[in-house]
Amino acid sequence: MTNELKKRIFSSIILTPILFFFIIKGSYYFSFLVILSFFIAIYEWHFLAKKKPFYLLGLIFLIFSFYSIYQIRFINENSYKYFLIILIICIFTDIGGYVFGKTFKGPKLTSYSPNKTISGLIGSYIFALCSIPFLIYFDQFETNYIFKIIIFVFFISSISQLGDILISYFKRKSKLKDTGNIIPGHGGLLDRIDGMLFAFPSAYLIILSNIIDKI
Repeated sequence: MTNELKKRIFSSIILTPILFFFIIKGSYYFSFLVILSFFIAIYEWHFLAKKKPFYLLGLIFLIFSFYSIYQIRFINENSYKYFLIILIICIFTDIGGYVFGKTFKGPKLTSYSPNKTISGLIGSYIFALCSIPFLIYFDQFETNYIFKIIIFVFFISSISQLGDILISYFKRKSKLKDTGNIIPGHGGLLDRIDGMLFAFPSAYLIILSNIIDKI
């Protein structure tokens, strides 16, 4: 086990329960988390994309993304369950991509993100589908509608992976390995939440449009 992997695991063990505490508690706890994360993300984006043509577009997207994150959490009194479901799908997607990519390696998925492989893509979907029991447990989907569950998981996982690749593209254009070093073993905040920044706004639009209910 490499030192980098040890740092990644240790950081995850420390930060995960803290993150879940703030999400479940809601109120000003969650508001503080969102505001702090937003300013860190803006700071990292500034140094990643300053003087680039996509700088302003990225700022606008970050504002909408964090707005979506905040809105999803406070849709109703039990909305933390929906929030956790999206978060868990993204986490499982990341873990699956990392584990399968490191284990099986193989052909690269795209030149924009050299560490992304076809095996990692497959692993991301496999692990994301493993989050289905959480969706059922949190009562956001009835077990009779397994087709809807699979579609939702597949969609959120796909958006999360696309977000990951897009941020990797921006890093490559800016000739940076990481967006920062605030999280040992992970890099910057944007390195850790890149997929989530795209998954949550997509989920928010799904909620507003009731697309899942229409399937």
